[in-house]
Parts: sequence; C-alpha cells; structure tokens
Amino acid sequence: MSGRFPILYLAEADPEEAVLSSGVLAHLVETIGHATFTVVGSPSSAPLFADTPRLNRLIVLEKEGALDWIGLWNQVRKTRWGLVVDMRGCGIAKKLTRQKRAERGETEPGLHAVETAAAVLHLDEVPAPKLFISEETQAVADALIKPDERPILAVGPGVEWMGKRWPAERFAKVATPLLADDGPLAGGRLMIVGEEIERDSAHTIRFAVPRARVIELQGKLTPLQTAAALKHAKLYLGNDSIWTQLAVAAGVPSVAVFGPSDETARGPWRGASIRGPRTLDEFKALDPRLNQAIQHMMDLPYERVLKAARKLLADQSA
Repeated sequence: MSGRFPILYLAEADPEEAVLSSGVLAHLVETIGHATFTVVGSPSSAPLFADTPRLNRLIVLEKEGALDWIGLWNQVRKTRWGLVVDMRGCGIAKKLTRQKRAERGETEPGLHAVETAAAVLHLDEVPAPKLFISEETQAVADALIKPDERPILAVGPGVEWMGKRWPAERFAKVATPLLADDGPLAGGRLMIVGEEIERDSAHTIRFAVPRARVIELQGKLTPLQTAAALKHAKLYLGNDSIWTQLAVAAGVPSVAVFGPSDETARGPWRGASIRGPRTLDEFKALDPRLNQAIQHMMDLPYERVLKAARKLLADQSA
C-alpha cells in the first residue's frame, strides 16, 4: 500500500513478558500514524495483540525449532520492512530487508522489564505497558460484568507456581475492609480473574462480600478479554503473575505481592510491590532454582498489603 511503513514486531513467547514489553508496540502505533503492523508471537502471546490498530497480519510461531523459524522466514522475507523490532533477540532482523532494526540485547542489571523494553528502541521516555482493546473484545467482557456506577476491586489470586502464591484468605482480609461500608470502595463489587483451574484457590476470597456483589471471571475470558474487564476496576490486587501485568496494561492501579521473585524487574509498573521480611537472595538460599513445592509466601502479613492498597486509592482521590 502506497505511503505505508510496514513494521514487523516479534513479541516474546512468554505472555507475561510480552505484556511487560507491550508499551513499545503501543508507542509505535501511536507515534507512527502511517505504519502497518505484522506481529509474531507464540500461541499464548500472539492473541494479546489481536486488536492492534492497523494490524496487517498476526503470525503464530507454534514452536521454536529450526523448521518453525524457516517457516517464519518464508512468510516475512519478501517484504521490505520499514522497521523490524525483535523483542526476542533471535537475530532475524539482521537477515531481513529493512530500513531500520531494533533488537533486544543483554539485559542491563537493575532495570525494570518495562525499562529494558524501552531501551530496545532507545526511547527517552518509558512507555507503560498497554494492550489495545477493540469494541468487540470490550463488549464480550462487559456482557459478563454489566458495568454500573459501583466501584470494582479486582483480584488475581492465581499463579503458575505455588511458591509465589499468597494465601487466598489474606487476599480476602485485604478485600473485606476495602469493600466494607466504611471502606474506600464501599458498596463496590469484587471481580476475580484468572484461569478455570484457579477457581478453588479463590474460594475464600468470594466471601469478602455478599455473593450478589461477586463478579466471577475465572476461566470465562481470554487474557485479552480479561484486560478489557480489568479496565473497569478501581484497584487490582494480585501475585507476581500474568494477571497483574494485564491489570497494569489496562491502566489499573495495582498492588502485587512478592517473595521468591524480583519486584525490581517485574513489579507492577507505577504500582506498589509488597514483599515480606525475606529478600530474593534469602529465598534462593533455601530454594536455589525457585521451583520447589514450598509455600514461600506465608511470612507476608496482610496488613502491609492493605496499607499499600489504601494509599493507592487515596492517591487516586487526591
């Protein structure tokens, strides 16, 4: 198409990493008005970008074997790209015909993942994570939420490894006073997001408010639809997980709990990261590979998380 500037964007295979870097793609969409986009992702990360404006093509790289990369090469090699952005650091940008390229290199210690992503494009200002939501995607979420004037507290209690899971009853202890009649979200509703498999872990949280005020979304929405649902939330509480990053990308003030993971690199951008008395190195001394079936998060009291949540809500009001 005449006058168009084709951009090839290779997103990370891990969906959480892809969301953390999503501000880079959003920056390109919003600053290069004549650009069109081809986005490459894994089966779990590619759908996050399905609603990107001026999306020419969404390519799913099923696996990362030699034949898969050859297949991708055959799909993109004939285009003369205006820009190739490689967030995987796979080296394909060097081999394609393009005007410019930007590739992820060595990660600079001490940087947040969002800052690391911005450094790929050498941006002066760091763009916050952002996923584009179409009217159709938003409508699917809204049909389940039935938005009204009541505030919504969103909670994402699920996480892929039990070592990073904060007890559900502590999420409930934070949610209950926030949604109480004298709380900052008085009369509000409780939205629970996550996978279907995580429903049992959220059982205690449902009792924070009367059943009629609970919006149960676990297993009912795709991650992108979940981001659309989260746009209605006044505040989000969660673990170090994909659900927390989706809340951030939806623009929701977020509080996340941390233990055996690095909040300096993965904490909710512009939100609050709360950890217990132990450092990440102390967790590694006990669990060097951070993969044992140990409930590491038991020493983080709910009072610290509640205090951070109240502060974020007060800052919004101010």
